[in-house]
Amino acid sequence: MKILQRGKAVLILIQFVITVTVVIIFMKFFNKYHWFFRRKWAQMQAKLLGYKLIINGKPDINAQMLLLNHQSLLDIVIIEGIYPQNVAWVAKKEIADMFFFGQILTLPKMIIIDRESSRSLVQIIKEAKELLKDDRVIAMFPEGTRGDGTKLLPFKQGAKIVAQKLNLLVQPAVITNTRNIVDSQNFLAKKGTVTITYLEPVNPKNDPNWFENMKTDMQKILDKEL
Repeated sequence: MKILQRGKAVLILIQFVITVTVVIIFMKFFNKYHWFFRRKWAQMQAKLLGYKLIINGKPDINAQMLLLNHQSLLDIVIIEGIYPQNVAWVAKKEIADMFFFGQILTLPKMIIIDRESSRSLVQIIKEAKELLKDDRVIAMFPEGTRGDGTKLLPFKQGAKIVAQKLNLLVQPAVITNTRNIVDSQNFLAKKGTVTITYLEPVNPKNDPNWFENMKTDMQKILDKEL
């Protein structure tokens, strides 16, 4: 079984390399349509990867920050394909530094951070403030890295500080089962169903413990879905 799953992962990797290359080229030549090309590419992946999607709740168009649990590269692909607004991901510098393919982040002006830098949080706040003027939605994974898909990792304080500093309306969302479909750490892939659940938006001004309470609510959704 794992041989078949690994074989599918190889095909997905080849497909990613080809299609992401095409997207980067199109974004280079058609500067005003970055989001359009990203969105169409992500929607195409649903058919090529063969996953089904169940959506509970709905995104709030007034939300300025989207916080998600993280377990797979597929998390980003799904949000790019279904979210109704242009998302600005907070992404690590190592990806942006990749030869040629790093442009998938730099061309559409994602927020690129050096996690080793003491000024990374200041940079996020500064760049997020500018991107919000263009009606971008700041998307972050408060866990800071990928988990196993069953239990949320401790939340980093960065997302909390950014939301409070910029006075953002925050909407949490929980994605389940993406790791079982595209497991990039073990290089396995298979078909399946992904569930995304949008929770009610949170205004940090209304609850001093909003960040901790949000994590608890997200874990409850994760437990229920599993």
